[in-house]
Amino acid sequence: MIAALGMYDRPELRGPTDLYWSLIRDGLRKRGIEAPEALTRDDRAWWAGWHSPDLLLSQTCGMPYRTELKEVVTLVGTPDFGVEGCPPGYYRSVLVARGDDPRAELADFADAAFAFNEARSQSGWAAAANHMTALGLTIRPALETGGHAASARAVAEGRADWASLDAVTWRLLLRWEPEVAARLRVIGQTAPTPGLPYVTARGTDPAPLAAAVAEAIVTLPPDDRAALGLCGLIQIPSADYLAVPIPPPPALAQG
Repeated sequence: MIAALGMYDRPELRGPTDLYWSLIRDGLRKRGIEAPEALTRDDRAWWAGWHSPDLLLSQTCGMPYRTELKEVVTLVGTPDFGVEGCPPGYYRSVLVARGDDPRAELADFADAAFAFNEARSQSGWAAAANHMTALGLTIRPALETGGHAASARAVAEGRADWASLDAVTWRLLLRWEPEVAARLRVIGQTAPTPGLPYVTARGTDPAPLAAAVAEAIVTLPPDDRAALGLCGLIQIPSADYLAVPIPPPPALAQG
């Protein structure tokens, strides 16, 4: 069985994350549902796990859900991370550039080198692409980094001019990588969209999973709940995820 919470599983948060899972696990067992002792932390925490019939619980992203997974997984619920300016369970992207970059307006970055984590990311690619399109601006993807923190470092180090970071990840970078965050400044924020949902394999009853997760969140000691940024579990309809526009995939600029 696969249970993974890989999206925000930073090394510094390993203790609170493992405690969170243990509370979910025990809540599931209390409800008569078999659950693995420990979290999965290999490649099954991502695409391989999301497509597996052995998936008990994982966290995915809105864009993979609407483009690939809607017929493969069942929504369990969306954790609310209390992102400022967003409805419960929603989040947004923070657009960042280097602090010493002289360009002042987002329009000034229309032809600048954009770093993104991967083409199938809502917060790293789709949110920024949709935001720029809505403003009548272009976007020039120039560097695929493989992760939000890697995109932030690429901008800080001058390998790209700007990036779009998941607001929760940005909050974690401010806390755990201040030397990187200090070299960046926020140049914009995208519109809120449904947050990163918890999912289970297609055909699995999501109700006991949702109940165990919600119970675990309120049972977490306050310090651990604050460290993880968890505020609750929200039920966001599938239709709300599917309504978010899907931009064309990034075509990497040359030179």
